[in-house]
Amino acid sequence: MAEVTLRPMTADDADRVLAIYQAGLDGGDASFETVAPSWADFDAGRLPAHRLVAVDADGTVLGWIAVSPTSSRAVYAGVVEHSVYVDPAARGRGVARLLLDALISSTEAAGVWTIQSGVFAENAASLALHRRAGFRVIGTRERVARHHGRWRDVVLLERRSAVVT
Repeated sequence: MAEVTLRPMTADDADRVLAIYQAGLDGGDASFETVAPSWADFDAGRLPAHRLVAVDADGTVLGWIAVSPTSSRAVYAGVVEHSVYVDPAARGRGVARLLLDALISSTEAAGVWTIQSGVFAENAASLALHRRAGFRVIGTRERVARHHGRWRDVVLLERRSAVVT
């Protein structure tokens, strides 16, 4: 991909990261959330070691990826849940795959053995991205909650590391 690089996410990226997050939420197929959180809440809920942004040659943030712990229990220290969002204008350019591949490397280097995610059943692009990156469907939570007045199914995905055992 021409002129797209990855770097760690910093607080200086907050406005752009949250704007991309909100654009994803506005699209209706990204999350049950409808409003992006404050930077303080975003920052508090995600592990600092595994936050990346994709930037173009001008340094504009095109997308981001981050993980949250799935549990505070020590036995689940190697299991994280991730989110990946790309600016609508940058979609279809491989930004999400670049971010996801880098996250897999980052988490495996840190001893994470499972990355999981929940994706709306209608989000075909995200489901295809995850399958190509080695995620498998482990089940579907049917009619798990209402979103904009309608019941939504969530497909549960996981990627088990082949190197962290």
